[in-house]
Amino acid sequence: MKRLAPAAALSLLLAACGSQPPAPEQDPSRVESRDPSAVQVDTKPVKPVEAGPGETFGDAALKDPKSILSKRSVYFDYDSYVIKDEFKPLIEAHARFLAAKPKYRMLIQGNADERGSREYNLALGQKRAEAVRKALGLLGAREDQLESVSLGEEKPVCQEQTEECWARNRRGDMLYSGEF
Repeated sequence: MKRLAPAAALSLLLAACGSQPPAPEQDPSRVESRDPSAVQVDTKPVKPVEAGPGETFGDAALKDPKSILSKRSVYFDYDSYVIKDEFKPLIEAHARFLAAKPKYRMLIQGNADERGSREYNLALGQKRAEAVRKALGLLGAREDQLESVSLGEEKPVCQEQTEECWARNRRGDMLYSGEF
């Protein structure tokens, strides 16, 4: 009887462990599929943007407040590195400029707001910079013209602890040669 007691206790313990629901991080319904066949890829070729009729790319356009090229920041949603539709014309204009000026180089600095750990913000800033770099490359800028770097939360443009301020710090800044 003494020999059966430990075995019975172990059986009860194992049965009790198996009856609990899985912890949230172990919930199989939250597992992302990594099966390559599950990924949908748009196979249409991307045509690089070209200068429009009458469009010139003088260096002065980079500093002219009336020119879209004077705008250098792409803003992102919280915890995101997806380029919003409202910034696509800005990226297209900079891609056209870079395609027309092959000697120009651009540094894209990815930034994050202060929320999150330093490591997380550096990683998110890098993803934001890479998103802008890839978009510019797809639209005609050459790879050797583009460099991306993360500044994380180290270069805020606003110091207040408000959503409006944090939104201004979640950005990718595009700097041309001589500006960095």
